[in-house]
Amino acid sequence: MVAFRTFSRAMALVAGALSFGLPASARAESTWTATDDDALLFDLRLGRYRLGDGVRGYQTPTGVCVDTGDMILALDVSIRLDKKLRRATGWAFTESNTLTIDRENNIEQIANIKRNLAANVIYDTPEGWCTDVDALARWFGVGLKADTANALLILTSDTKLPVETAMERRERAARIRPIAQIDLKTLPQAPIPYSGVKAPSVDAVIDLGLTGTPSNLRKTARYALYASGEAGPVAYDARIASDDRGVPQSLRLRAYRNDPEGGLLGPLKATQVAAGDVTSFASQLTSQSTIGRGASISNRPLEREQTFDRTNFRGELPAGWDAELYRNEQLLAIAVDRADGRYEFLEIPLLYGQNRFEVVLYGPQGQVRREERMVMVGPDSIPPRETWYSASIVQDGKDLIDFGSDFRAGTQKWRGSFVLERGLNTRTSAIIGLHSLGIDKVGRRNFVEAGLRRAIGPALVEINGASDLRGGSSAGLQLLAQFGNTYVSAESFRAFGGFRSERFRNNNNGEHRVTVDRLLKVGRATIPVHVGSTYLTRYDGGSTLVADTRISTRFGRFNVSSFLEYEREKRPTGPDPPDTMTAGFLGNARVGRVSLRGEARFRVAPTRSFERFSLTGEWAGKGDSTYGDNWRTQLEYDARADVGRATLGYVRRFDKFAITAQAGIGTDRSVRAGVNLLFSFGPDPRKDGGFRLTSSRIASQGQILARVYRDKNADGQRQADEPWEKNVQLTAGRVPVTRLTDQNGEVVIEDLTPFHAVLVGIDASSLADPLMQPSGPGKVITPRPGITGTLELAITSTGEVDGNLVSANGGGAEGVELELVDARGAVIASTRSDFDGFFLFEQVPFGAYTLRIAKVSAEVLQVAPLGTYRAAVNDDTPAAHLGVIALQPLATRTVDAQSGQSP
Repeated sequence: MVAFRTFSRAMALVAGALSFGLPASARAESTWTATDDDALLFDLRLGRYRLGDGVRGYQTPTGVCVDTGDMILALDVSIRLDKKLRRATGWAFTESNTLTIDRENNIEQIANIKRNLAANVIYDTPEGWCTDVDALARWFGVGLKADTANALLILTSDTKLPVETAMERRERAARIRPIAQIDLKTLPQAPIPYSGVKAPSVDAVIDLGLTGTPSNLRKTARYALYASGEAGPVAYDARIASDDRGVPQSLRLRAYRNDPEGGLLGPLKATQVAAGDVTSFASQLTSQSTIGRGASISNRPLEREQTFDRTNFRGELPAGWDAELYRNEQLLAIAVDRADGRYEFLEIPLLYGQNRFEVVLYGPQGQVRREERMVMVGPDSIPPRETWYSASIVQDGKDLIDFGSDFRAGTQKWRGSFVLERGLNTRTSAIIGLHSLGIDKVGRRNFVEAGLRRAIGPALVEINGASDLRGGSSAGLQLLAQFGNTYVSAESFRAFGGFRSERFRNNNNGEHRVTVDRLLKVGRATIPVHVGSTYLTRYDGGSTLVADTRISTRFGRFNVSSFLEYEREKRPTGPDPPDTMTAGFLGNARVGRVSLRGEARFRVAPTRSFERFSLTGEWAGKGDSTYGDNWRTQLEYDARADVGRATLGYVRRFDKFAITAQAGIGTDRSVRAGVNLLFSFGPDPRKDGGFRLTSSRIASQGQILARVYRDKNADGQRQADEPWEKNVQLTAGRVPVTRLTDQNGEVVIEDLTPFHAVLVGIDASSLADPLMQPSGPGKVITPRPGITGTLELAITSTGEVDGNLVSANGGGAEGVELELVDARGAVIASTRSDFDGFFLFEQVPFGAYTLRIAKVSAEVLQVAPLGTYRAAVNDDTPAAHLGVIALQPLATRTVDAQSGQSP
């Protein structure tokens, strides 16, 4: 035996010596040949994720090799494999981990480390390169182990790989995507009862500053408090603001109640009732929406618009805040703070189809608030044989309590409206309204208005008529249509007999408008293009023609909306004024760490001149993205006043409050300096009778206290011995939840849109135990401003459900989509049967379920849905085996399906 080992070593030395006389490429090659008997097929696993569609491999004399091309596809790494040149080049996971494999020159180079390519590393197989598992692990910088007994290729990494984060994103998207298709009313609900007197939450903004010239500085002190709470069945909100001397200037107070289900005031079935500072209702020919003191009531759905072709946006805008309005990601307008503390985007046109609006609010402390609204314009404007009503009486622009402010908004006159809308059939509706308005320079006018709306193909058409009961009348025609990626809007209004209303102002008796919006595809980018024209006529024979175009572009981190406006006026007597043309842009961008927002406007004709310009830049300093330092600078110029101004601000945001220090100087020698403090306070949802201070706006937004527990017995109810679960990530629609649950399983979710239902669920990828899963999709809650809703979410152990699906002839039924349904009728998992009919549901939360065939598959196959097969997954049966299940053709289906019951 010793002699044999000595002989083997001698032969190895001889072979090594002879190898120096061979080409480099020959030294790294092997004489082994792949055969079907050595073939393997692995599942590539990274933690709980399965990557790719399988990796081919072979058992070699020295170990296991796997197909290099399959690995590149499964891991989605940037490596190019050139079989002709016998080279592999690129990088794996990070650009610093470069890789070059040159088989011709026998070179293996990883980053800056270069070595000879060892023998028995790469084998040529019919599929391509088959590389040794250990060599692949070294090339990619990961751990790789072949488990041939279970046909698994196990991938490990000390850091999270890009392919893993991509799988997590897809998993989250898969959980979100079906939610958009499911009626939230069918999911478990967490109602917030109206009961007792709930202490209000308050948002506070305090400004202290100096303004004037260096020789004449004036002290200023302003504050604004916004509060919201509930007293029994009534919700209320209030806002008090002061002038520059700290003297109360206005007080707004509103008592209201919203019910999306229409359960208010008994037979009136109202969805919204309000008194105090309220918003009036709009119509097509006579009335526009305004805000003031008064009362309103309606049974219209809360999310429905008052007019089908335009909408309004109003909200609170504290001092120092800016607002941007987007429609379908197109920047439409920018609003800055004004004296009454509100923003308004009025008469915003709607497009046929889906309109996704977003109001983005920017605060002086670096806050960013997003308020989203979806507006659908289509044939289903009102369900058939339903009647909607709206009634309001409002003093336009007048606060409920006025402390003598010099600022006047609106006409300050009382107005009243009553509107009825009736769905005649699925495509037709009618509307009639009575309006009494106090119009500036005209006096009071009383109107009767009626309209008929009809869906015709891809268009919606409405005809309106109105009379002022004094002999004046008006008529209108509107159209919204969509043709592919082109949206068309047209309207024509005409007044007769001296008719005056809020639609026909400034002696106008005609308004005719056509707009075309087109989504242009340029490469992968979509560029919205808008072209419009408006023609106004007046009673005195004059007219005005206005044409405008707007192009919005988004490339990388830049979002710019540029516009061009042209105006021509014809006067009845005397010379006509020269035509005017104005150009400008709105935009925002991110350059490195700096966020920029800007607006500029230029006069092109009759003379070229600069009108105004503003640019705001913000960038983060120290600290994380939520709490830390921020800097803000603003440059402004107004050509009419010939004044430019530069302002620099420093922001520090803490958990409890945010503070800003800023200073500015103008070209007119004016200076400004001040300190801004923002905070909110209200009841602490974690402590009965407790109190908390926060920098989030809890009075104007909704908040939820969510608790997560481990449901040991899977009954959906927490018992005293069931522990709370810490470090769990929750989801709440589009609102990011930045904190994990604490030691008590609690987390407060803030900044939720009031009166919009949101599904709060558990992010399963955050659970430390892979055998634990959320016991359901979550719970739906409708937050209210200033009030904390509470809900409990459970996680439970998981198991499996499997079986074999066979067709009527006894063969395996392949590709049939199956669903597991819980006791509430909600689908908790779905899968497809394999080629032999085998199906498997993995990570099924403990509970009792029913197996059924998905509706589409049942209709295609013309079989019964199999609703009688039941599975119980629990500690005793973590793996429920349903055995062989035969499809039942509809033609032979019987009423008693117990014969199909799985044993």
